Amino acid sequence: MNLAAHPAIERFRSPSDMVARLRPGEPVYCIDRTALAATARRFVDLFPGRVLYAVKCNPLPIVLDALHEGGIGHFDTASIAEIDLVGRRFPDATGYFMHPVKAPEAIDRAFDEFRVRHFVVDHPGELDKMAEVLGERRCECVAVVRLATPSKGAKFNLSAKFGAPPARAVALLRGAARMGFQPGLCFHVGSQCLDPAAWTVALDLTRRVLAEAGLPIRCLDVGGGFPAAYADETPPPLEDFMAAIRAGVAALALRDDCVLMCEPGRALVAGATSLVVRIELATDDAVHINDGIYGSLIAATIGIRWPVSLLRPDAPVANATRPFRVFGPTCDNLDTLPFAFELPADARTGDYIRIDRIGAYAAALRTGFNGFLPSRFVHVDRLD
Repeated sequence: MNLAAHPAIERFRSPSDMVARLRPGEPVYCIDRTALAATARRFVDLFPGRVLYAVKCNPLPIVLDALHEGGIGHFDTASIAEIDLVGRRFPDATGYFMHPVKAPEAIDRAFDEFRVRHFVVDHPGELDKMAEVLGERRCECVAVVRLATPSKGAKFNLSAKFGAPPARAVALLRGAARMGFQPGLCFHVGSQCLDPAAWTVALDLTRRVLAEAGLPIRCLDVGGGFPAAYADETPPPLEDFMAAIRAGVAALALRDDCVLMCEPGRALVAGATSLVVRIELATDDAVHINDGIYGSLIAATIGIRWPVSLLRPDAPVANATRPFRVFGPTCDNLDTLPFAFELPADARTGDYIRIDRIGAYAAALRTGFNGFLPSRFVHVDRLD
């Protein structure tokens, strides 16, 4: 997929208006860029530091543009392709290489071509690699040590693969300073974290690590994990998370020149996109739709449940509802959602289903398996 290119985007009043006018035969992402920009502005206003958008969550240029308009000027990137995308699209923006394992060529190019100065590390071998690649340039760079933290209240534990235990984090901070890097620290409490106290726990562990390391840090990144609302999950207000972070950071007594950062993804983009799919066949207890596990709906396999509704432009739908099993369009038996859609009891072939709050990871993880690639995007003035 060419991340930097996208076709001209059509505009409609709402997903219902789009269906009535287009009767699309392919899945359509309906994106409310006004809502994206507003969410970005709110996050920037509430967080007491730099907000880095996690590009991996949704790298679509139309999404990046809206977030940038909303005040996002810093980007959490995990590959040279993401760094290139952000650097070329927003010359005034700052990229941060937040993947703890990087190719030497990627480190070199990120520094020279895109002015990246923050590089995450969680193992001595990676720190040695960065020192070798950067040479004397390392004095300009912040080696951001990723600390493994408990996964409290998160749907997905992100410390199982990355993150240094406290003793190693202390050694890495000291090693980074000794090698001539500016040391920094980061952590990630886990994706879709519904408990603000997770940051309290992580920041208390941060306090102990910094006390043992005995040196100042250039930045503290409190990670992502900020949750989105789904069909079965209503998170606390964003203000509750910010209050926990402010209190935990205050207890650290950081120097004035330490930059506080966070890297939200899902919380910024999930709610501003709906996906409209068509029922290609309705049976007594199931619907076959034109998108699925190999396309936009992979997150269903890891516990994400989106709100859904039926769209039928020319006729009313039944008030009574019942569950329908959901099958995707490919010829693979795995292309089956692990839960049913609650739809009007008279759902039929040719109807459309609107799947809401699907802006996080759906477009980023879709594949072209079996020749099905959901790739049509439109702007809408509202999603309701």
